[in-house]
Amino acid sequence: MLLSYSLADEAATIDLGGGLTRAIETVGLGDGLNIHLLGDLGAGKTTFSRGVVRAFGHQGAVKSPTYTLVEPYEIAIDGGVIRRVYHFDLYRLSDPAELEFLGLDDYFNSSSLCLIEWPERGVGFMPQADIEIHLVELSSKARQFNFAALTVRGEQVLRALDKYDQ
Repeated sequence: MLLSYSLADEAATIDLGGGLTRAIETVGLGDGLNIHLLGDLGAGKTTFSRGVVRAFGHQGAVKSPTYTLVEPYEIAIDGGVIRRVYHFDLYRLSDPAELEFLGLDDYFNSSSLCLIEWPERGVGFMPQADIEIHLVELSSKARQFNFAALTVRGEQVLRALDKYDQ
């Protein structure tokens, strides 16, 4: 399944991130979800991720993990359940083997949402994406978001997102 959205500005990008969160909540996180974000520098990957993390209920800052490689967010929701969202940025990774030292098994599990910027830099060490999002800069503010489901789970989420109304 493929979906495409043309967004006019940063606010719309954050809103689409919130729409994806609502779709994930509709379907349920289930066995976890891996989302690969692909696009040039400045295409809006971190802005979109900020919308996702905030819609899950995180109240603090959502910063780019460019230098730390991963920013963890543990968000308490109703009933004392902890939702885990991990935001990766592999742009500065010089060798995919460096990922072995991060303890990836701790991040990619059945209760986690993993948002991965620059996943192509971790080839061989990153798990398969459930959803790939290709971001294209149309102008200084406008962006095109192209979603592709790569698993049954990804397709379920995109079907729920398809109901998203800008």
